[in-house]
Amino acid sequence: MNFLFNSRLGFNPLGHPRRTHLRPLIRCQHKIQQRRLQKHHLTESPHKIIPGLSGLAATNRRRLHLPPSSLGVSLPELSNVFPQCLTTRHRRSIIILIPEKTPIEKVAPDDRRGSSSRQLFDDDMLVPPDMLAAQSKMVYQLNKYYTEKVQARKLQVSKTIQEVCRVVQDVLKEVEVQEPRFISSLTDYNGRYDGLEVISPVEFEVVIYLNQMGVLNFVDDGTLPGCAVLKLSDGRKRSMSLWVEFITASGYLSARKMRSRFQTLVAQACDKCSYRDSVKMIADTTEVKLRIRERFIVQITPAFKCAGLWPRSAAHWPLPQIPWPHPNLVVEVKTEGFDLLSKECIALQGKQSAMEGDAWVLSFIEAENRLLQGGCRKRCLSILKTLRDRHLDLPGNPVTSYHMKTLLLYECEKHPRETEWDEACIADRINGIFLQLISCLQCKRCPHYFLPNLDLFKGKSPSALENAAKQVWRLTREMLTNTRCFEKL
Repeated sequence: MNFLFNSRLGFNPLGHPRRTHLRPLIRCQHKIQQRRLQKHHLTESPHKIIPGLSGLAATNRRRLHLPPSSLGVSLPELSNVFPQCLTTRHRRSIIILIPEKTPIEKVAPDDRRGSSSRQLFDDDMLVPPDMLAAQSKMVYQLNKYYTEKVQARKLQVSKTIQEVCRVVQDVLKEVEVQEPRFISSLTDYNGRYDGLEVISPVEFEVVIYLNQMGVLNFVDDGTLPGCAVLKLSDGRKRSMSLWVEFITASGYLSARKMRSRFQTLVAQACDKCSYRDSVKMIADTTEVKLRIRERFIVQITPAFKCAGLWPRSAAHWPLPQIPWPHPNLVVEVKTEGFDLLSKECIALQGKQSAMEGDAWVLSFIEAENRLLQGGCRKRCLSILKTLRDRHLDLPGNPVTSYHMKTLLLYECEKHPRETEWDEACIADRINGIFLQLISCLQCKRCPHYFLPNLDLFKGKSPSALENAAKQVWRLTREMLTNTRCFEKL
């Protein structure tokens, strides 16, 4: 595979292959004076003479090239469909000449192919019928896949969340009775839980937001990739902190000490809660993990929310040469801030660092979710997660839903326009993301979106990554060559 170099990462994983054989398939006939129509009305015609219709003046008309298959009508029927327009055939397309001031809504056959055909009225393009037919088939297959497979996954996950959260809430109530500083923030908002992240259909993470971080300074000097430390403000006494017993002699709030204390409290709560017969602590880890009904795993993570702050290690974002996201969205994301989690950092595994036990892991979950609003980005992510669960749940867990989410964010940078994220483009975006994933797996490196120095494949087995690359390529090849592939995926 031949990949384009990508300056965003300094290596190849996020480039598309050169599809030179596809270039002749879509070609623009002429440059037009105005790229988009004003809402529901036509602008002045950019053409005087239409190629193929010698001598026909079209000064006050707009020319539309439409493959017959996109309309679902034959040429003789067009006089009824477009009574006020001149229609003729040119090469493999139907040419429709629309008077200048005719509203689009009066011309487009709304009862035919819907939005996909009306979309062709926006630009003056000549699209071969066979290519449009293949695209229509793929859109249909994707919509069907989303309805049958993705929605089924969402429904099952939603039921599991309700079941799991009832147990976790009961455990956290017992924790709060023993230690009032650990107040549960797991609250139901119309079926959604603040701080809950779905890792897989059987694995979840619950973030418990702690209080009073005000007497602590956030220190992010880049020495710990993906991590930062919290230190007592200058002149502050240790006794002024709510978490005094977890502060080291150097004045740092130790994430490991706090997690160890929380783990002890949760273990005691599991023995006292009303679900004690169906919930157990997982012992062989420093994380706080529960196994519920022998089927589900839930990690409970203490955290501080850092609203209105932005870490120095992510100060490069967004890159000035990339038009996505919009500056207003950037302001919203940075105002939202990030979280500091008390959990093991993969980047620090195997390193002998004096700060390792005190470090807090940077998390941008809320910022990432905010960036994926708009267009079909979240729909695309749901399809990617479903494909991952059904085909890429491999030994060693080399590919996670978070990897998919990260590559989706990179794809948003490569395709910044909102028109590139409508329903008709989802298949192309998915193919692009899978090609990125193949290259990342082959390079054995997947950089974090906000923290490119942090490798998300750190700690993964090389053999597991190689095996995943082969499986992803088989999946990608099927999607690129078979328009009916989603029937069996």
